[in-house]
Amino acid sequence: MLSSLLLFTSFAVSAQPFVFTAIPDEDETKLVERFRGIADYLQEELGVEVRYIPVKSYAAAISAFRNNQVQLAWFGGLSGVQARELVPGSEALAQGVEDEAFYNYFIAHTSTGLEMSDTLPEEMRGKTFTFGSKGSTSGRLIPEYHIRRVFNEAPEDVFSRVGFSGNHTRTLRLVEAGTYELGAINFAVWEKELADGNIDTDEVKVIWKTPAYPNYQWSIRGDVDERYGDGFKEKVRQALLNMDDPELLESFPRSGFIPTENENYEPIRSVAEQIGILD
Repeated sequence: MLSSLLLFTSFAVSAQPFVFTAIPDEDETKLVERFRGIADYLQEELGVEVRYIPVKSYAAAISAFRNNQVQLAWFGGLSGVQARELVPGSEALAQGVEDEAFYNYFIAHTSTGLEMSDTLPEEMRGKTFTFGSKGSTSGRLIPEYHIRRVFNEAPEDVFSRVGFSGNHTRTLRLVEAGTYELGAINFAVWEKELADGNIDTDEVKVIWKTPAYPNYQWSIRGDVDERYGDGFKEKVRQALLNMDDPELLESFPRSGFIPTENENYEPIRSVAEQIGILD
């Protein structure tokens, strides 16, 4: 009777689906394509049912992680810090090779006449500017930090109009179309769109590259071993680190994943506190 109960309990634990999400930093169709493949890969590696659920905002991704609707999430630097703060024991497991030293491009519509520069040019002042998502590291936090550092003013005082596009792809399209004269985009989205022939370089160009900073990472809740069995967290970590399918990696795009830990994102926390994004 006891052995039957233990068997049933073990089955009940392993039968729970493992669910993950990701911040919506690109168009939803691209995200669904990307993470459907990741779900299939993780399911095979972990031996449990794995599901990906899309969310509509950065705040929704953090909320889903906090409420245990998802156990794993692909966060940006800031959203990861915010999420882990809300879930004691949660950990940053792995980051892309490129995320150890990530950077941004500031881009401009060619009508501005702005060219590549060693710093943010004074000629940006008075023009229109769009960030990405309000909760994005590369779409808002880092660009705002550098705007404040160079101009010693808030973005609203530097530019004639400030917007939030919602994601990097939309920022690119808005600046390319001239809807906004300036914007900030993470380099990985720019480089992939450029390689795919999706940027009209007669209309939009890069004018500045930020210094490097830590960014995207996979974060996992601290209670997954209780839910899925001892050692499950380490199995997830190893599955992410062992991911070597070129097609899966290209969809991020990343060349691979490397170990990381919470303390690597303290610089992000510090900047967020400085500009009042993180209480």
